[in-house]
Amino acid sequence: MSKILAFSRFSVRDFLATAGPTLLLVGAFCALAYWLVDPAPPRKVTLSTGQDNSAYEEFGKKYAATLARHGIKVTLQPSLGSQENLQRLNAGKTDIAFVQSGSTEHDDAERHGLISLGSLFTEPVWLFMREDKAVTELTQLKGMKINLGPEGTGVPGLFRQLLSVNGVEAKELTVSDLQNTPATVELLEGRIDGLVFSSAPEAPLIQMLLQTPGIKLFDFSQAEAYTRRLPFLTHVVLPRGIVDLGQNIPAQDYHLIAPTATLVAREDLHPALIDLFVQAAAGIHGGTGWFQQQGQFPSARYTEIPVAPEALKFYKDGAPVLQRYMSFWLANFFDRMWVLVVALGALILPLSRVVPPLYVWRIRSRVYRWYGQLRTVEQALEDVPEDRRAHVYAEQLKRLDQIEEMVNQISIPLSFADGLYGLRSHINFVRKRILTLMGEHPAAEAAEPA
Repeated sequence: MSKILAFSRFSVRDFLATAGPTLLLVGAFCALAYWLVDPAPPRKVTLSTGQDNSAYEEFGKKYAATLARHGIKVTLQPSLGSQENLQRLNAGKTDIAFVQSGSTEHDDAERHGLISLGSLFTEPVWLFMREDKAVTELTQLKGMKINLGPEGTGVPGLFRQLLSVNGVEAKELTVSDLQNTPATVELLEGRIDGLVFSSAPEAPLIQMLLQTPGIKLFDFSQAEAYTRRLPFLTHVVLPRGIVDLGQNIPAQDYHLIAPTATLVAREDLHPALIDLFVQAAAGIHGGTGWFQQQGQFPSARYTEIPVAPEALKFYKDGAPVLQRYMSFWLANFFDRMWVLVVALGALILPLSRVVPPLYVWRIRSRVYRWYGQLRTVEQALEDVPEDRRAHVYAEQLKRLDQIEEMVNQISIPLSFADGLYGLRSHINFVRKRILTLMGEHPAAEAAEPA
């Protein structure tokens, strides 16, 4: 087998030795382009959610579970709510967060480098009152004890706007800033007259209060007028019996006003993670609900923050083609392969013109380097003192025999055999010259084998 390989027309070993540095250069360049031009998505991301027992907290857990199936660890960061989440995004303390519509302006979002992944669900304003308080208009809240929640939730600012369009100032109420859970306890104990939430109906506290005797939900009978005055709000209806059909809870339709919850991220969030979060949003929020139809959410509508191009593409065309048929990481790898194609195209064409000549030079150099030895032998024959000629000639003949022995061990592809046979011919030529100088050429020639 070794003899067959020795006389092959192409030397794989020599080709690899010649092309090896080039291949390493190409590989290093491609790896550099792969990681710098379009780095792989991180495996960890932070999501700022909301208070205990809030819809933000519940949905945050669902996102974490969904992305965990793709090898992405989502660290949930509890918060007071929308305003605190927005502050964290602006300060770069979180990667992505739930933010309520109306919390910021378009220009402010652009200035802070924020992008929307779309609106997720409506967050009605829930005003729960003690049943003994006959309140049908917000103007009737004057002098009452109402919990608006901490400033970080965004609810205080939103409810002040509602009071303002009714000609009521917040200082005309006794306002508290308890978080949702302790505020609910205060309401049930009768120490406050009402509390305000802005949350999806899935929130456990909302579900509980809707079914608690002695607690009544405020009906925004002027809901349509509110949406005209405050464009970021929408008019939604809580249908009669939606909580419990058998017990007819609630016993009437309730008109509510609702901002929308949006998923907001920093603009430097990796595009692949944006794709993954939007796909998760479609699975979590895409179904029917108390205030939405099938497929209404998630949506690029109802948000004042610029929507990310990746999210817009998803809402228009659906999930990327590759991610429909293979795992997230494999699909992401192939999506990023265009970087390698560009890098290879920039390198392979010029380098492909360099490698073949280098390969030829490497093979022929095995032969050519012995010509230097032959030249050394010939130079040693010049200007030799007459008394040393016999010794020098004999010494060079011995050196020539050593050269010939080494040359006979050269392994070379058949396509380059002409150079090897030429070298052997030239060795024989120098040997004959030495023998001629020694005056022994005829005898030596006769002694050589045919």
